[in-house]
Amino acid sequence: MPAPAAPKGMRDIIGDAFYKYQGFFEKAAEIASYYGFTPIETPILERKEIFEKTIGGGTDIVEKEMYTLRTKGGDILALRPEGTAAIMRAYVEHGMNALPQPVMLYYYGPFFRHERPQRGRFREFFQFGIESLGTKQSIADALTIRVSQIILEECGIKNLCVLINSIGEKDSRAGYVKDLTAYYRKRIDDLGPEDRERLKTNPLRILDSKDPKTKEVNKGAPESIQYLNESCKEHFREVLEYLEEMGVPYRIENSLVRGLDYYTRTVFEIISDTPSSPRDASVSPEKKEGDAPDAAPAEQANAQADPGAEPLALAGGGRYDNLAKIIGSRRDIPAVGASLGVDRIVSLPEYSAPPPRMLKSPKVYFIQIGTGAKLKSLNVIETLRKARIPVLQALNKNKLSAQLGIAEKLNIPYVLIFGQKEAIEGTVIVRDMSNHSQDTMPLTKLAEYLKGRK
Repeated sequence: MPAPAAPKGMRDIIGDAFYKYQGFFEKAAEIASYYGFTPIETPILERKEIFEKTIGGGTDIVEKEMYTLRTKGGDILALRPEGTAAIMRAYVEHGMNALPQPVMLYYYGPFFRHERPQRGRFREFFQFGIESLGTKQSIADALTIRVSQIILEECGIKNLCVLINSIGEKDSRAGYVKDLTAYYRKRIDDLGPEDRERLKTNPLRILDSKDPKTKEVNKGAPESIQYLNESCKEHFREVLEYLEEMGVPYRIENSLVRGLDYYTRTVFEIISDTPSSPRDASVSPEKKEGDAPDAAPAEQANAQADPGAEPLALAGGGRYDNLAKIIGSRRDIPAVGASLGVDRIVSLPEYSAPPPRMLKSPKVYFIQIGTGAKLKSLNVIETLRKARIPVLQALNKNKLSAQLGIAEKLNIPYVLIFGQKEAIEGTVIVRDMSNHSQDTMPLTKLAEYLKGRK
């Protein structure tokens, strides 16, 4: 019988790697909350049609990568491959249109795509997202970009640049898609089999192609900006003005379209021009963190980059004014959002988000000796907890040598020794493991004493 292992394409996140993720989520949530975003958590499972309708045909996500299951009641559910559709579903279901608009939400957690596991790409990946629902204002687009940028900067990521484009509204995009299709048909011999198939189902997806030959073809493709109506031109101009006012570096990227069906007007991704390769954020030596290879820019942000590869895409998003009707709403709900690829971010060498606030790294190891001391041990630990001093312990062990050995192995700076004598006197011995000096402290002053230690 083979040894137990995590499901193929998934991994355990433990030890320091876990704290990296937690530190990022806390920092991102803090920044988002300062800008008016509030938390939401949607189910990991959604009805399959939510993603089929919104992500669109011709995408690998829908055709190849979704995990689906049929319940005992006959419903077909899918593990969420992305977050935006579920946020809009929740907005509509709970009547959030009755709230003051826009409704600004943030979320984070795991997402899933069934694709071929490889170095840097896993079937379970993590995202942090922000969404502003119920507003057409261009300032919402700029705010989304700026908050995403600030989160990355606060995590130590430098040399950021926003790649931005506008793909217009559904009506104005029709002419663009028509001319784009005609352009590709004239050059169909230069497209690979996958891109030829995309030409039939979703020509915009060809602009996302990784095929070197297709990339060359794309250099001469029509530009979506040239097809914008006056309203879309004005909206895009205003977004760029806001970015300039905030000092956000940007570059108009004509090939950036984000191939998911629900996007309109503004689309963007945030890249790092730092010439570095992500390091492993996982404890498992055989595994690297990552995401599906065929995701839109926000989801691609989880993939591992090779040295010398293109600049790293760390976040992406855009406006999705048509999404609500796609999932069954009676009216359009203008909205804009972004998601950040957490796996890639925490794997960067320059990543420096603060350690988690909720779980501090213990600097104290508690040792108890004897029945009387063990009986009162939990009270001592509770006193330290109330003082916000985390401890490690081995209450299941009895010998001093065994417990000291664990403390030394874990490289804990201070050891508390609590024996029968100390239990009777209401004291504890504090040993400095760096020089093995000891002080005996009353339990009533222990917390204050430990807080004064480095």
